[in-house]
Amino acid sequence: MSYIDCFLAPVPRANKAAYEALARLSEKVVKEHGAISIMECWLDESAPDPTTYHGAETKRAQVEYKSFANAAGVREDETVVMSYVEWPDKAARDAGMEKVTNDPRMQFGDQPPAFDGRRLIAAGFKPMLGGPSDT
Repeated sequence: MSYIDCFLAPVPRANKAAYEALARLSEKVVKEHGAISIMECWLDESAPDPTTYHGAETKRAQVEYKSFANAAGVREDETVVMSYVEWPDKAARDAGMEKVTNDPRMQFGDQPPAFDGRRLIAAGFKPMLGGPSDT
């Protein structure tokens, strides 16, 4: 069964191009080390408000709902990037991520960071629905 790494990161809006470059490099490296697919998503700040994701009987005032921006702790000049990496299984993920984090291409030295990695929110997930085995 596949395994999913999910990431939520606050990224300065001014760093969008730098983040995209980082994402393209990361995609290449992660796939070389066993990932099946990668998705990078820049928050649509004109998207529907959170109440549109709830049924009529459960709707509350918009301020009562959490948002991705809330969860990521964005600052005034930032937005949110949500990403996921699909691996064949957890063992492939563990072996692949060890290679990714040690890959020289992922060592950025003195380059200015596209975002503050200390504020990255990450977790691994076991899929319940979706994917090839669900069709």
